[in-house]
Amino acid sequence: MIRYDLSGKTALVTGGASGIGLATATMLANNGCAVAINHLHDDARGPEAVEALAAATGARVISAPGNVADPDDAERMVTAAIADLGRLDYLVNNAGTPGTRTAIPPKELERITEEMWQTVIGVNLLGVFRCGKAAAPALTAAHGAIVNVASIAGLGSAGSSLAYGATKAGVVSLTQNFARALGPDVRVNGVAPGAVDSTWMVEWTEARRQVSAEKALLKRRCTPEDIAEVILFLLAGAAMVTGQVIVVDGGLTLESR
Repeated sequence: MIRYDLSGKTALVTGGASGIGLATATMLANNGCAVAINHLHDDARGPEAVEALAAATGARVISAPGNVADPDDAERMVTAAIADLGRLDYLVNNAGTPGTRTAIPPKELERITEEMWQTVIGVNLLGVFRCGKAAAPALTAAHGAIVNVASIAGLGSAGSSLAYGATKAGVVSLTQNFARALGPDVRVNGVAPGAVDSTWMVEWTEARRQVSAEKALLKRRCTPEDIAEVILFLLAGAAMVTGQVIVVDGGLTLESR
């Protein structure tokens, strides 16, 4: 993996207590970046991740509790994190939810409820907008970068549900339009993970996990670190890349076409 000198840089990672978010925070800290890990107020994994990462890397790691689905709390969280860090160079909009414990095939429309729509839109789509908007002045001052975590479900794959896929398609559009809004001072890109082995609320069967590995051209599922590596590149490298969404799926969607 390429190493970057991120001494003096700062980052806020939403949904950073586990999975892709924690893997990204870890890579940033290992490269010398000070990191604010966002997590829900009542998620004990957040403070535990902050303490463990600070001890393991020696980097400055702080807690940024807050719910990105709540407009007031999201803005407060971002503002507080920037104040604690002193500046903001990088924002990773990773917080997300499937809104369901089990996958919902597109034909099962009766399982898609209003409550589910409100949940996934609030976290997956509006959360990205709220955090990006709140962080924009600090990122502009720092000539920083944003990476939004979308999904192959937002690029034509079925995903865990049609509601989830719709929000991730929205993240793709937001990424492009935030790039237009914040250029030339801030680069804004996204990643679209495929099947990832991480802590996630959808209970995929082992058979489905195996099928997704077999269908991928690289014959395995992604790890959170696979996604974090691309996020780090888009933040700290990729000086002429903006408004793009990079698919990281081991060739899963290519083989499925």
